[in-house]
Amino acid sequence: MVVAAIREEASPELETRASSLHWLGLGELSRLIKVFKQEGVKRAVMAGQIRHNQIFSSIRPDWKLLQVLMSLREKNTDALIGAVAKVLSQEGIELENSTLFLQPLLAEEGVLTLRTPNEDELHNIAYGLKIARELGRLDLGQSVVVAGQACVALEAMEGTDAVIRRAAQLAKGQPLTVVKVAKKAQDMRFDVPVIGIPTIETMRECGATALSIDAAKTLVFDREQLLATANEAGITIVGTVAGA
Repeated sequence: MVVAAIREEASPELETRASSLHWLGLGELSRLIKVFKQEGVKRAVMAGQIRHNQIFSSIRPDWKLLQVLMSLREKNTDALIGAVAKVLSQEGIELENSTLFLQPLLAEEGVLTLRTPNEDELHNIAYGLKIARELGRLDLGQSVVVAGQACVALEAMEGTDAVIRRAAQLAKGQPLTVVKVAKKAQDMRFDVPVIGIPTIETMRECGATALSIDAAKTLVFDREQLLATANEAGITIVGTVAGA
């Protein structure tokens, strides 16, 4: 397995996992292509996370990436990564769906936890889904936080955990419902929605009692421990039909 690791984000543990590892800066698109060609790579999968604010604050683009940036009409994350994927394809390197080897980690439809949502939480989820779908259509964020069928906070670049904490400051003790969705035209090659134990711990800390995620389009990491943590905290997690 050949790994191109982003220096600003990837774990040093990769040193023990990859048969061939190359460390690159976030903006080194030309070097990435050179590495892949030297290694004979024709197919690649994006794994892990690059924080959105990193892309726009820490990136130092080489000339090839600078050309990509200058060609973009909109400077959002999907547009940027989509353009990079197009350049890779032109160089004979095809990006596969990031869930190619992760199908068992995708959430299924229905209640995933021991507790089912109560009536208030169901209303919050239904309302939050409408807002979150529109947010996704605008290609802004993936998560909204709702309390009493009112939208408390919307996600932009800060990430799900940060928007939950911001909502807790605004809601002043009201129980929160978190709704996280995939975009209607989600490109499964990158930026697939993910939940992990830290999100559940943040919800417990902030008084969030319900979480809705898109079935078949959301990755659930450390599933057994995540659900145990949610059950212990009395948090309900529901997999909804993407696009509903």
